[in-house]
Amino acid sequence: MTIRHLRVFIMVADLGSMTKAANKLFIAQPSVSQTIKELEDYYNIRLFERLSKKLYITEEGRQLLSYARYIVSLFDEMEQKMRQSAENSKLKIGASVTIGTCILSEIYSRYHMAYPNVDIDTIVDNTTVVEAMVLKSEIDFALVEGPVHSRDIVSRPFMDDELILICGDSHPFKEKGHIVLRDLEGENLILRESGSGTRELFENTMLARGIDMNIKGVCNNSETIKNAVIANMGVSVISKMIVKDELKMGKLFHIEIDDTEFKRQFNIIYHKNKYISKPIKDFWKLCYSP
Repeated sequence: MTIRHLRVFIMVADLGSMTKAANKLFIAQPSVSQTIKELEDYYNIRLFERLSKKLYITEEGRQLLSYARYIVSLFDEMEQKMRQSAENSKLKIGASVTIGTCILSEIYSRYHMAYPNVDIDTIVDNTTVVEAMVLKSEIDFALVEGPVHSRDIVSRPFMDDELILICGDSHPFKEKGHIVLRDLEGENLILRESGSGTRELFENTMLARGIDMNIKGVCNNSETIKNAVIANMGVSVISKMIVKDELKMGKLFHIEIDDTEFKRQFNIIYHKNKYISKPIKDFWKLCYSP
């Protein structure tokens, strides 16, 4: 059993097809089939069920897949470490949208000044997508605003955040200045997409209070939400730091919710088996620094 066996197995599991895996790996399909058979014979297990010309991974296959991803990941890290000096290393960082919009660039700038030879690749998406990338070792770690759900992920808080209710200049809430949470029932809501940490916190609070939501619009970025609220299409709950400029300019208005606070923490997340290199540790130090 070799690293090649594991790479082929991972590709088949991810694509659900030996033919697609062969095309992706630029090898012949029979070679992929033979590699999977060798793995199955080696461990005396069945990795996939073959039903109606489709592949379905078995429970034993899922167990091997978890190990295989991290064996390959650690092997790749070893290769990188041996081939590059520490000062010429590379970081792959994920961030959820709020953090990617408001925080990541400032931390990145400070890090780059201290370590100009370290390359950084970043991906910004919602918490669910970024969590999946951490689990697959597609990124080294991530900075997220939402809760994570896998027991294989370690989560460390590094900053507090608050969500606030915002409305536009013509909305009746502007004159009130404050409401109770139930006043949002029936209001047109402009929210982030499912999988967003902001959306999950708000939805869970509304569900716990038994308040129905009237979702008028769903947006996958903060700028679209702000513009929709400014245009008086509805109200939204969003990170306070994202709208600080619009609040100062009087384009948006913060409405207090007397009986509710939307407090949360931003977290550094990484896989429990992840090797934490010095470049990663140094980046984390800047996350904790003001």
